[in-house]
Amino acid sequence: MGYAKPALSKLLLTYILSVYLALNTFSTHAANVDTKSVLANIDANYQQTASVAKQLWDWAEVGYQEERSSKLLQKELKAAGFKIDAGVANIPTAFIASWGKGKPIIAVLAEFDALPGINQSISSSRTPIEGKHAGHACGHNLFGAGSMTAAIAIKNWLRETKTPGTIRLYGTPAEEGGSGKVYMVRDGLFNDVDIALHWHADDENSAAAQTTLANRSAKFRFKGISSHAAGAPERGRSALDGVEAFNMMVNMMREHIPQQTRIHHVITSGGNAPNVVPDFAEVFYYVRHPEVQQVEAIWKRVQNAAKGAALGTGTQVDWEIIHGNNPLLVNETLAKVADAKLRQVGGISYNAKEKKFAEEIYSSFSNARLGLGSERLVQPYSKSLGYGSTDVGDVSYTVPTVGITTAAWVPGTSAHSWQAVAASGMSIGFKGAQVAAKTMTLTAIELYTNKDLRKQAKEEFHKARGANYKYSSLLGDRKPPLDYRK
Repeated sequence: MGYAKPALSKLLLTYILSVYLALNTFSTHAANVDTKSVLANIDANYQQTASVAKQLWDWAEVGYQEERSSKLLQKELKAAGFKIDAGVANIPTAFIASWGKGKPIIAVLAEFDALPGINQSISSSRTPIEGKHAGHACGHNLFGAGSMTAAIAIKNWLRETKTPGTIRLYGTPAEEGGSGKVYMVRDGLFNDVDIALHWHADDENSAAAQTTLANRSAKFRFKGISSHAAGAPERGRSALDGVEAFNMMVNMMREHIPQQTRIHHVITSGGNAPNVVPDFAEVFYYVRHPEVQQVEAIWKRVQNAAKGAALGTGTQVDWEIIHGNNPLLVNETLAKVADAKLRQVGGISYNAKEKKFAEEIYSSFSNARLGLGSERLVQPYSKSLGYGSTDVGDVSYTVPTVGITTAAWVPGTSAHSWQAVAASGMSIGFKGAQVAAKTMTLTAIELYTNKDLRKQAKEEFHKARGANYKYSSLLGDRKPPLDYRK
C-alpha cells in the first residue's frame, strides 16, 4: 500500500504529459524544423521585399487598374520558379502563382490596390504629393510584397526539404470596395485549397481571432429634368433633390437599426452649376453589420428609401451593386498557431532614424490607443469583433483561413490616413512586411508537417459554417466592376 501513491502519481504524470503533448503538437513539430535558416533566408531577401513594396507605393494603382503592380508581382514570382495563371476570374489584374505538386495546398493572399483621394509623401508631417490622386493608405503595397516574400520562402523550404505539397500565391486586386476575392471564390478558384493565410499592415502585432462586418455597397443614380433654376424652375425635377431626400430618409433610419450597423455615403455627382436644375445625381452607399441576414434586411429598407425619395421628388432612381463581402469566419485552431509563430518572430525594432520619424508621426495623434514601444511587442491573443470589412471573409467561408497584423505603421496610426501612407512607403513599413512574411512562412511549415493540425482546423471550420451551409455571394451574379474607380 505504501507504494500505491508513487505509482499513481507516475501514471497521472504520464497522462498529463501525453495530454500536454497532444494539445501542443505544433510546438513539437516546429522543433524538427531548422527555423533559423528559414528566417535568415527571409532576412537575406529584405531588399527584394523593400524594393517591391516601394515600387507598388510609388505607382499607387487603384482597384482593377493595378496593371503594373500585378505584373511586377507576377514577374518576381515567375523568376522564383512559380507557374503563373494571369487574368483569372475575368479580372485582368488577378492571378495565381503556383509551385509544387499535390496536397496539402496552402494559399497565401496578396493585395496591391491603393485608395483614391489620399496621398502623402514619405514625411512625418502632412505633405501631399502634388498631382498624385491615390495612395497606399491601407498598406496594400506591403501586403503584396510581404506575401510574395512568404510564398517564395515557403517554396524554397518545400524544395529543399522535399516536402510534398503545393504553395500558391493569389494575387487579389480591388480589395478596397471592389471585392476582387469574391469573384475568385465565386469562380471556384479556392475549392481545392486546404488552408489560406493572409496578413495586413496595422499599428500593432497581433494574431487575434477578430471577425469583421459583412457589407454591401451600391451607387444610387437619380434622373430628373433639367431647366433654368430661376427662369423656369417649375419645369425642372432635381435629381439632386432626390439624392438629398434619400440621404435624409436613411439618416432617420439610423435610430431604428441594430446597434452594430454602419451606414455611410458620399455624393459622387450633384450637378454642375447652381442655376441649372440637375438632371443627374449619384450617391454611393455602404451598409455593414456582423450578420449577412441583417445586411440584407437593412439593404431592403435603404432601397425602399431610394424609391420613396424618387417618388416624392418626381425623379427616377436605379442602382448598381458595386461590392459585397461576407464577414470573416475565424478559425481559432489556426489563429493560436499563428500567434505562437508571431511570438517566435517577435515585433519590430526601430533604428535611430526610424525612431525620430515615429516620434514625429506620433505627435500628430490626439488620442492614440497604443504607445511608442508597442511595436516591439505582440499583443495578447483574444477573440473579438472588428468593425472593418474585407473580401477575405468570402475566402474564409470557403477554406479555413487565418490572418495576422504587424506593426507596419507607427503605433496609434489609423488605416486610411496620411500617416499610414507615409509609413507604408519607408523602412518601418518594410520591416512590418518582413515580420508578416516570417510568421506566415513558419505557420505554413507547421501546417505542411502537421496533418493532425490541418484536420483539427478543418473540423472547426465545418462546425462553424454549419452542416447545411451553402456559399452565397452578396454580389449576386454581377460581373467584376472593372471601371468602378474610373
